[in-house]
Amino acid sequence: MKTLAQLTYIPLYSDHPKEQVQDLIEFVAQHDVEVDVNYLSTSIKGETDVVFDLIRDVYDTMTIEGQKFRFHVELLSPTKD
Repeated sequence: MKTLAQLTYIPLYSDHPKEQVQDLIEFVAQHDVEVDVNYLSTSIKGETDVVFDLIRDVYDTMTIEGQKFRFHVELLSPTKD
């Protein structure tokens, strides 16, 4: 099964928010998921376990780096393709 997730990452209190978002997109692209970058969010599609692991990795990475952020995740029901 494949899961589609829409991720919206909003850096808070940052002098360089665009760079932080770009870093996040590059981090996501290193994983085994399809990535579609939009103006306000990034959609990822992949095996359900991979998608959930990636969401956790993004959250943990941003937390470890001490960044203040908002991270919105929307999940669609799994598909067979």
